[in-house]
Amino acid sequence: MEIKVKYHADIHPLEKTETGDWIDLRAAEDVELKAGENKLISLGVSMKLPDGYEAVIVPRSSTFKHWGIIQTNHMGVIDNSYSGDNDVWMFSAYATRDTLIEKNDRICQFRIQKKMNEVTFKTVTYLDAPD
Repeated sequence: MEIKVKYHADIHPLEKTETGDWIDLRAAEDVELKAGENKLISLGVSMKLPDGYEAVIVPRSSTFKHWGIIQTNHMGVIDNSYSGDNDVWMFSAYATRDTLIEKNDRICQFRIQKKMNEVTFKTVTYLDAPD
């Protein structure tokens, strides 16, 4: 699968490691946060995802330990409609302590997955009995 990427900052390019299924994303700016502050941190990239796919963004396992930030929406989802030249990916961070995030710090990760099939719901009286 080939993904078109537009960079909006001078950051290290994306790379997929052979041993992991997730791809690291980097802060595209220096960010200083005081405890209790939140900010949308630019990740410096826009991508054109293939039809039928979406990206899921979550913190790296070391993000809280290193910077004391948590992702305010707990998981970011980007569908392929957010794929314009100016649709810059962001990380919504909340600081639990004073912290400094520097440009190119790997603060989160993403993976690309197929979108869920169309779903319909049927109301029933019992889940384990025939209708």
